[in-house]
Amino acid sequence: MKTVKIHCDPMLTKSAPPEDGMEGARRATGIPSSSGGVQAAGILSHPDPEVPESKPRRRFTAAYKLRILREYESCTVPGEIGALLRREGLYHSNISTWRKQRDQGALHGLSPRKRGRKPKKVNPMAKEVARLQREVKRLSEKLKQAETIIEVQKKISDVLGIPQGNNEEKS
Repeated sequence: MKTVKIHCDPMLTKSAPPEDGMEGARRATGIPSSSGGVQAAGILSHPDPEVPESKPRRRFTAAYKLRILREYESCTVPGEIGALLRREGLYHSNISTWRKQRDQGALHGLSPRKRGRKPKKVNPMAKEVARLQREVKRLSEKLKQAETIIEVQKKISDVLGIPQGNNEEKS
């Protein structure tokens, strides 16, 4: 029969806390530190629960890309390319993408492009159209008000029996 030794982590086993008040590697609640360190002063050294803000996306200038491509292509010793990429914090995919961009059109192809939706082309007449639409709306409201006033005047003259001065009656 073969004897198998099983190693148990003392931190995982459930047992009564030792008499000195220590629970494994942590102090029991309410027991002061004998060393009088930071924890005895009431300040606990817990890790910061805040999630760090993500780093902004890196943007490389065309001049930087060209410089790195020149350095990359001048590497001849084995391991020199890897050292360059580690030093600059780049990946080989960056280099291959930049090469394609350079082949498409030197500085223009290497210049960084703004991400996201492209802005719509502004119609040069859009301002004028908007101004005219506002004016039409204003004038139509004014016309509606004038027509309402004329209707009220006609009704009042009918009720009071005042003859209306129509253009047809005068001729």
